[in-house]
Amino acid sequence: MKAQSIDEQVAILMRGVEFGDEQIHQAMEGELRQRLEEARREGRPLRVYCGYDPTAPDLHLGHTVTMRKLRQFQDLGHEVIFLIGTFTGLIGDPSDRDQSRPQQTHEQVKENARTYAEQAFRILDPGRTSVRYNGDWLSKLTFADVIQLASHFTVQQFLQRDNFRRRHAAGDPIWLHEFFYSLMQGYDAVVMQTDVQLGATEQLFNLLAGRKLQEAYGLRPQVCLTLPVLVGTDGRMRMSKSTGNYVGIAEPPAEMYGKVMSLPDHAMSNYMNLVTRWTSAEIAAVEADLAADRIHPRDAKMRLAWEIVSSFYGDEAADAAQAYFRRVFQQGALPAEMPEHRLAGPANVVDLLSDLGLVRSKSEGRRLVQQGGVRLDGEPVDDVHARLDVRGEAVLQVGKRRFVRLIGP
Repeated sequence: MKAQSIDEQVAILMRGVEFGDEQIHQAMEGELRQRLEEARREGRPLRVYCGYDPTAPDLHLGHTVTMRKLRQFQDLGHEVIFLIGTFTGLIGDPSDRDQSRPQQTHEQVKENARTYAEQAFRILDPGRTSVRYNGDWLSKLTFADVIQLASHFTVQQFLQRDNFRRRHAAGDPIWLHEFFYSLMQGYDAVVMQTDVQLGATEQLFNLLAGRKLQEAYGLRPQVCLTLPVLVGTDGRMRMSKSTGNYVGIAEPPAEMYGKVMSLPDHAMSNYMNLVTRWTSAEIAAVEADLAADRIHPRDAKMRLAWEIVSSFYGDEAADAAQAYFRRVFQQGALPAEMPEHRLAGPANVVDLLSDLGLVRSKSEGRRLVQQGGVRLDGEPVDDVHARLDVRGEAVLQVGKRRFVRLIGP
């Protein structure tokens, strides 16, 4: 890859960045340009990082918004740190929350973090990525250290944050430990002496806390770049494992393709801009075609789903996922292959869904049955007390994408 000019680097790295404040945008762009110029003169890369709290075992497309920006820095020759929040994950970032997060145990965080780096390497270059864990330094802070960190902030500064301000105005509790999250994330920047930190737009306060603490420790304050939030498959709420509206980056290609196809039409622009490899010109062309009715939204969505699957699994897997979708959902055919389960005798439908791992809980299974989301050989099973008595073979369908071939005794 040929060396990019400073102007070209700035254009690439600032693409998609949003602050909601033009003054901050101009200031951060100017600081980034200055850092890039100095790094080139000194013959060194910038040190760039983003942190990811292991609040669940799987990374999803929402996490990849910042990862793709990290990859752009890598491709331009800069040093990238993939920080796993093994300590911050114990609290959880309150930035996007209207209520306190449930706290996790050390064991839960450790288990969730086990495959984070492996999943991240679906986007990041493992040869140019440094993986670090903030438990390595945050767990060693003394109470005196925490008091010193807290002395650089006022309660009023925290209450200016949108989510805290809303909760305070509504009389909802704001727990003291939630304030500590920004201190811990800010201290990460001090320890790693970073030039640039990435985050979602609602995390700007945390990123700016890093700048403030770096200055307090005699360091040059980092450049902060924030990116928009990816909406979930419901097209409204932020993508999250807890709400179930996510697309996991380790999910099978056909599952990933089908979930993208379930997006509301209005959410396509958000996905095209944040989680594809398409250029601005390519995205503008698709959006213009949609606005002028030159392309059906379904066809645009199929291109989008193919692009997302291809970026993780390659073109061949994307072709196969698209063919599967057409066969099963557009043509109404059953999948050519599906898992099989041999029944010992009649089985309650809810128990069977749970035993086969087709639902996360029996309560979810009951809801699916009551909502008409379960079929046996194409016929709805809408009684939660129904016992499935299969003679020979029958296909159990759960939702739109999950099939199991049941074999009777």
